[in-house]
Amino acid sequence: MADSDEAPTQGAEPTPTPLSGSSRPPLGRIGAWSGRLQRRPTHQAVEAVAELEELGYQSVWIPESPFGKDVLTFSAVLLGATDSITVATGIANIWARDAVSMMNSARTIGDAHPERFLLGVGISHRRTAETRGHDYRTPVAVMRKYLHAMASAGFDGHDPVWQPPVVLAALGPRMMGLAAELTGGAHPFLAPPEHTATARAILGPNKLLAVEQGVVLGSGIKARERARSNLARYLAWPNYQRHFLRLGFDEVDFTDRISDRLIDAALAVGDEDDADRRIRAHLDAGADHVCVQIVTDNVAGVVAGGTDDELTGYRQLAGALTLD
Repeated sequence: MADSDEAPTQGAEPTPTPLSGSSRPPLGRIGAWSGRLQRRPTHQAVEAVAELEELGYQSVWIPESPFGKDVLTFSAVLLGATDSITVATGIANIWARDAVSMMNSARTIGDAHPERFLLGVGISHRRTAETRGHDYRTPVAVMRKYLHAMASAGFDGHDPVWQPPVVLAALGPRMMGLAAELTGGAHPFLAPPEHTATARAILGPNKLLAVEQGVVLGSGIKARERARSNLARYLAWPNYQRHFLRLGFDEVDFTDRISDRLIDAALAVGDEDDADRRIRAHLDAGADHVCVQIVTDNVAGVVAGGTDDELTGYRQLAGALTLD
């Protein structure tokens, strides 16, 4: 995600683009966002997504780590093993494949599973780009060129039955403006409802705004330490530090011990009612969809004795919240 203090010009609603897709797949009011799925053996990930589907979640978002499962292949596997749930990438890393490969992989998935796939793409971070031999110095310009190449990519043989929409990972105003101009919408990550309101103003009324929201189910010192540990992983990346500086935080909030006010802005800590209040705040601020990440004590989400904290959290929310 790119960062800049220069806001784009706001005005009329952008017209549909080649990356808006044939139609928007069903996402539901609340979806699941899980980085832990890629850390599970694939057969266990399939079982977990099948359970999310049974619980009533209409969508599941999966990210792509620099050296993890290929997110497009993984999406196809999950779609083939389930009946109705929408799979969305949050996000597919542009440094992992060129624009034609990205677009035609998405078209292939959409052709096989019409109205069940959404392609989220993103610029990721400098370290990820440089690890794979790429230059990150001009992220907005690189992403603009990449999106144009996606939009103009040919597809041999036949027209896809259905083409999925593309949304862009965006935090800063310039990247958000690019999402409005060239794609079907935006997928902000680790952003409070105040950011959602700004994003909606930039996107206009008709673009998809699908917001990730981390939820820590629990109370007291242990829950806050879980939240603090989770945020520390992300604040190691300069992009997220700049994101929070733009939102009015300062370096004291994250350079020593992550402050409670930053935790409360970024994460919903508490019970199902606290999660519901934060989700409603995003929806009231202009989000179309909120995908919930269950923050656990470890990256796998499974603790000693086989207890699956991540799925336990999704079960808890499904029983308390209106998902559709």
